[in-house]
This record gives sequence, C-alpha cells and structure tokens, in this order.
Amino acid sequence: MLCHTFIHLPGIGVRTEHSLWEKGVCSWDAFCGEGEYKTPFRGKRREFFVKRIGECRERLAACDPGFFAGSLESRELWRLFGAFRHCCAYLDIETTGLGEPGDHITTVAVYDGSEVFHFVHGDNLEQLPEHLERYKVLITYNGSCFDLPFINSYFGIRLSHVHIDLRFLLASLGYRGGLKGCEKQLGLDRAELDGVDGYFAVLLWQEYLATRNPKALETLLAYNIADTVNLENLMVQAYNLKLEQTPFTGLRLPLPEPPTVRFLPDTGLVSELKDRFFLFA
Repeated sequence: MLCHTFIHLPGIGVRTEHSLWEKGVCSWDAFCGEGEYKTPFRGKRREFFVKRIGECRERLAACDPGFFAGSLESRELWRLFGAFRHCCAYLDIETTGLGEPGDHITTVAVYDGSEVFHFVHGDNLEQLPEHLERYKVLITYNGSCFDLPFINSYFGIRLSHVHIDLRFLLASLGYRGGLKGCEKQLGLDRAELDGVDGYFAVLLWQEYLATRNPKALETLLAYNIADTVNLENLMVQAYNLKLEQTPFTGLRLPLPEPPTVRFLPDTGLVSELKDRFFLFA
C-alpha cells in the first residue's frame, strides 16, 4: 500500500490522493511517468514531487519506516505494514498494576511473526531493551497509553520505534471493547484462556511468587503470549479492512498461522483461582 500512497507528500491530503487514484494515478511509478495517466501538477511543483518520490524509494529500499511515519498521521500508519512487516514486532506486557509507585513489569512477550520471545522479572527482563533494538516497528494494543510508557519509565529509556496501536486502528473500523472484545468480534478464540484478563494475570504472578508453582508462571506466559501473537492476526485483518476503503483490495494479505507456543495454561489452576477470588468468565 505504501507505494500507492501520496498523503505523505507535502500539500497532498486525502481528497487529492483519492482524486489521483480516480484519475488512474495509482502508484509512485504512475505519478512520475509520462504515460496515459497525468497528474494535475505541472512545472516546478511536479518536479518537487518527483524528487520527493525518488527519496521515498531510497528510504523504502533502506528499510526506514521512520522516514514515512514522520509524514503520516498516526491513523494512517497502517499503510506501512505491508512494506515493513518483516521488521515489525508484536509486543505485550504484564505488570503488577497500572503504574502506581512500586508497580513493575512481570512478563513481556515479543513476537516477530515467526518466533516468540519472553522476558520474566527476576530472570531475563533486563534484556528487553536490547532485544527491541532488532525491530523498527512495534505493534501493540493500547501500547501508546500503557505498554510503551510503562517500559520507558521502568527502564529509564525512550523507545524510538514507529508504533502502530491497534486499539485506535480497530476503533477507526468500528471495533471496540478492549483487546478480548475485538478478538471475539474478529473471530479469534482464546480456548482455555477465555475469561483470563489483566487482573487475572496479576493474580497468577502473585500465586507464582507465593508458591513458586511453575504452572502459575507458565499459565501467565501462555496468557501473555496469546495477547501478543493474536496482535498479528488483528493487524492483518485491520490492514485488509483498510484496503477495502481503497482501490487496492488486491493487496489483501492472508491470515497468518499462529506459532507453536511451548507454554500451556493449567486449566485446573485457572479454575482454582477463579473460585478462590470469586471470578467468573
């Protein structure tokens, strides 16, 4: 989709972009060409745009999503996904609370589209910032309000990645109700983890600290990883739905196969904790 995009060019908005598409100017090549389809721009203004598109080609070849993100509104960052999917990571964190003094990260799951990585407080969590340097785009659900500020505060850093927040992307398509609600609306099933939420994740961590029961940590990681790998499916679905609002539906992506996850939830422990804390799915 990126090579069909013009709204990142100075002075071109959504209306002008749609007008170009309607005139058959549907790609950077068509814009710069001298063929059948002509742009409404002439002289020095056209020369400026052609030069800018040349720069865009260079930055795309150099795998620089930040160059484009700097010229796109946040609601249009979905357009980067097709071109930069190979350097994206899906991220979700679990914590002891919502960011009050003393709260900290318990586990983090990162998925790059083929491999799942997990980080645990007291084990390897300190390796997370270095690991994230592998990626250029982070994809979260509500990460702009929670995950990324929490990471920045916890580690005393400032993540500079391009960030696509699915909470707002899905809301623009009419899907609301939190991550679990959006998953259900878009056909994703949590199976044994149905009814487990962020509050329950806190209980699992507390159970692990109190008993050192490895099943509590494994269940927490299974939940955290499910949150993370499902983001890829949601991102692809959102991307395809956005394409339906353009002439480029042929660019639709197939739904991804979920990865094999080695952590399985302990359904007995989940039921026990629900009974103990009067929680109902």
